[in-house]
Amino acid sequence: MGAGSLIALMIAAIAFSGIAILISKIVLKSTTNKQKGEPYECGLPTKGPSWIQFNVGYYLFALIFLIFDVELIFLYPWAVVVKGIGWIALVEIMIFLFILFMGFLYAHKKGALKWQ
Repeated sequence: MGAGSLIALMIAAIAFSGIAILISKIVLKSTTNKQKGEPYECGLPTKGPSWIQFNVGYYLFALIFLIFDVELIFLYPWAVVVKGIGWIALVEIMIFLFILFMGFLYAHKKGALKWQ
């Protein structure tokens, strides 16, 4: 799989999404009303102001989830090619996991993993 395949895939992805957007613009009739501009809250009418402060712990919890999710994205390609690379790949992934584990310990120490 070379650069030509990657370019063809990118062109196909852009064309497919562009055609889908174009078809939706042609087929669907655009309407505007007051309800479309209101915040959506599970189908229920909002009570009080929509702009309220949330506990920062929710954001920290979400960021930690994203960090570990991205870790899994990096681990899969590494697992596919580790046999061909050898010991160097093992050392590199150990360093990567150590840095990630240190971040986990820091988050645990700060209390970011406690759910209220």
